[in-house]
Amino acid sequence: MKIISNPLELKQYLQSQHATVGYVPTMGALHEGHISLIKHARAENELVVVSIFVNPTQFLAGEDLEKYPRRDEADKKICELAGVDVVFMPQSDDLYFEDEVKVQAPNVRGYVLEGATRPGHFSGVLRVVMKLLNIVNPTRAYFGKKDAQQLHLIELMVKHYFMDVIIVPVDTVRESDGLALSSRNVYLSKEQREDALKISKSLYSASQMVSSGVYDSYVIKEKMLEILSPLEIGYVAIVNREFELIDKVEIGNSVILVEALVGSTRLLDNIWL
Repeated sequence: MKIISNPLELKQYLQSQHATVGYVPTMGALHEGHISLIKHARAENELVVVSIFVNPTQFLAGEDLEKYPRRDEADKKICELAGVDVVFMPQSDDLYFEDEVKVQAPNVRGYVLEGATRPGHFSGVLRVVMKLLNIVNPTRAYFGKKDAQQLHLIELMVKHYFMDVIIVPVDTVRESDGLALSSRNVYLSKEQREDALKISKSLYSASQMVSSGVYDSYVIKEKMLEILSPLEIGYVAIVNREFELIDKVEIGNSVILVEALVGSTRLLDNIWL
């Protein structure tokens, strides 16, 4: 397994391989969710590249950039065991420039839901993903469905900029009790972790309601909010795959999303219907 930090060195190496490339961008602190992405990439491509980079441009003032978990040595070992061919570990100075040209999130879909409380967050995400995709130039890039709005905006960017990469969504990986895997779960105390289970329980309840023929978004959201109480809720939203709010669930074209604060930890989860 190669470890490369310089973008041009990585580009040159991958160009010399003449192989299909599966790419998994991460911010490190790897868990089973990331391993699932890597396994998909391994199964579908000749070479697998994983990047580990805690991207500063997607953190707003006062957010947890400095606290964000960093476990470089453990992450490299996980990548090696998972069959990764190249780990890309750049520094900020390798990727960002003074007065640089920037890609921006769309004015509507980039500033609703997650973007409403974190204005500019998605611009930072798209900015780094554009750079990383251009450096790696993968055949396929793998993103988790748990960050559904982020996934949608990356798919839009690829479409709108005519980028030659296939974006592959991968299902959320959960712990045995239903909690969606997240690098931020390490912040939760035992009691907070129990509270966090209300999130997946609310989504399971919504799925059960839809299965029983309840499609009204208002009715579903009211039940979810009841289950989520007394957590501090950022939003509960039901949208179509274009991230437009909808009054009724459309099977095969809907996502139900939750953002909640558990202690001081902000958690996201969703279910695709």
